Amino acid sequence: MASYIPIFLMIGIGLFLGIVFLTLHKILGPSRPNPEKLSTYESGVPPVHNARDRFSIKYYMVAVLFILFDIEVVFLYPWAVNFRALGLFGYIEMLLFIVILFVGYFYIWKKGALQWD
Repeated sequence: MASYIPIFLMIGIGLFLGIVFLTLHKILGPSRPNPEKLSTYESGVPPVHNARDRFSIKYYMVAVLFILFDIEVVFLYPWAVNFRALGLFGYIEMLLFIVILFVGYFYIWKKGALQWD
């Protein structure tokens, strides 16, 4: 348990300093709110809609598909690191993995999930 003392000490110091700096900012920092500062900022353009508006399901589909394929591609890195150790079996397994990935990609492409209408 004694080996954890430096970790707990560092966490405690970090929390303490965070609270101290936030408190000092509230006490010493300038506070001059006005309607211009408190308005929503959208890349320099006045806001057009309410932030609570609904988004198209296409937006979510593209986001989920991006995350899905992005995570699948992460599996290529450990394979590339151990390429020689895996041999022919590892090569064939990764080819099969990539073929399945491309089949899924072409399926969603043909279904129109990547189209912005």
